[in-house]
Parts: sequence; structure tokens; C-alpha cells
Amino acid sequence: MLVIEVTNAREVVRQRIGRLGSRLIGKVVDAEAQVEKALMQEMENAFRDFGIEARIYSVDGPAMVGRSHLEIPIQVREERTVQL
Repeated sequence: MLVIEVTNAREVVRQRIGRLGSRLIGKVVDAEAQVEKALMQEMENAFRDFGIEARIYSVDGPAMVGRSHLEIPIQVREERTVQL
């Protein structure tokens, strides 16, 4: 199982939408959700190309604590099933 934590979601969204849009981050735009959605699409395409079947989840709630602990609760934002 892989756990990927996007640590610069706000900066990525800022780069994509510019200065004016960056003021909306946190008010209208959920930076993490937007970046995770784009990342999930890219992963889905790559997995299909490699013949990998998988379930990919975008979740809200868990946080890494140091290198050895994961805090939970999990709220699933989005789920995709990749099938060949």
C-alpha cells in the first residue's frame, strides 16, 4: 500500500491559477482536493498503461506524525477503481 502526502498543494494551485485566484485558496478553492483530483487522474492513466488494477482514494483527515505514525480518522473525498 502506498500513502502519498502532497505537501505543497497551495503552491501548486497558486502557480496554476495566478495571483488573483490565489486569494480564493481556502475560501472557495480546496487546494488539497484539487491537486489530489489531478494527481488521481494521472495515476489512473499511468496504472492503466502499466496494466495495474487499483483502488485510489482521496481522503481528508489522516496526517503523518513523524516517520512512523499515521493519525486517522479518514473521510473519503473521492474513490476510483482502475480496471483493465
